[in-house]
Amino acid sequence: MQCTTTRAAADSRTRLALRSTATATIAALTLSSAGAVFAGAEFKLGDNAGVTAGFGLRTSYTNRENGAPNGTSSSNDFAVESVRLYLGGHYGNVVKGTFNTEKTGGPGSNHDDIRVLDAIAQFEFTPSFNVWLGRFLPPSDRPNLYGPYYALPWSYPGIASNYPAVFAGRDDGVMIWGKPFDGKVSYSIGAFEGHNKNSALLSGASDKPLYAARLHFNILDVEPPPAHYLGGTYFGSKNVLSVGLAGFYQEDGVGTVTAPGKLKIWSADIFFEKKFAFGVPTVELAYYRYNLSAVDCNSGEPGAVACAGGGDNVGGQVDGKAWLAGLGWLIPSVVGWGQFQPFVRWQKFERSLSDTNNEAIDVGVNYIIKGSNAKISAMFTRFKDSRLPSAIRDANQFLVGAQLQY
Repeated sequence: MQCTTTRAAADSRTRLALRSTATATIAALTLSSAGAVFAGAEFKLGDNAGVTAGFGLRTSYTNRENGAPNGTSSSNDFAVESVRLYLGGHYGNVVKGTFNTEKTGGPGSNHDDIRVLDAIAQFEFTPSFNVWLGRFLPPSDRPNLYGPYYALPWSYPGIASNYPAVFAGRDDGVMIWGKPFDGKVSYSIGAFEGHNKNSALLSGASDKPLYAARLHFNILDVEPPPAHYLGGTYFGSKNVLSVGLAGFYQEDGVGTVTAPGKLKIWSADIFFEKKFAFGVPTVELAYYRYNLSAVDCNSGEPGAVACAGGGDNVGGQVDGKAWLAGLGWLIPSVVGWGQFQPFVRWQKFERSLSDTNNEAIDVGVNYIIKGSNAKISAMFTRFKDSRLPSAIRDANQFLVGAQLQY
């Protein structure tokens, strides 16, 4: 997130499981972008083995000021932002596997290719010590560990959270994680392929690994997602007060092969959510420090060059600091199918070299039908970027989106 038998016996057992729908049970499927739990179908392959399956979908309409191809008109975009297939399996309680896919491209993208999101060999020995190998979310900040499907606002806070990734926050590597002290403490630490390794002309040509770690403390209830994953809201199911620290370090992680530099990122986050008679308030705060000892390619900062060769997890890192603050409130009364959850979020990034900044303020409301498995969102966003010409420095955006997971 080994069993030995004959080919004939395995095929027979598989056919029997798939033929008999009575053996399919609803189980916790921990295979999402952030690993939070939702209902999925489990097909039994034996007394203590099985395969789980599910899917997720996010679709939206967006109207953005100056967002049309001519640069002056408002855009009107209908988009399938995300389509995910969740697959997993297990032999007993120790040997497990996860395979998730994702549509490439984002809002407004015409790309319909499918690529690997997660591919994890999981060896989960005890609550306090487990080993993962493959592609997955490295130890990092809270937003990266809940992703767009489990954020409180509709969109991912990509202005403040800029940890490098091969795809959708993921990287290829190995990680040790655990939740000792009955889950009150959560740790994760690993080594990964890292940044700028896709071209011989970039700093990653020295093939140094990226090291990532996170330490997380649950002061009230233990947050329910498995492994090191987290949520952006639990809709009042848990009373949570937690604090987390995370960091990335990679020698020669930024710059070019002739002018490489260290990539150092650290962040701290606080999360609070508690159920009261008047509703469920949610508070999220985070601070980020991006420390680069060289100018990264494609960063747009003074002295930046184009990233020769292109590829995944290349360029775009910026020296600076960022903040994130979010507030939500789940209204207790049920209206129709569900509950309303208004929210507001602010994020800002200050660039060091160019002495510029960009920020966004989101104001919106979720209509929660079945937690993160079924919801409708409406959100207004005000963007500001001081690097842009004054005529288009500020931009407004309105979005309506629907999310389903099964």
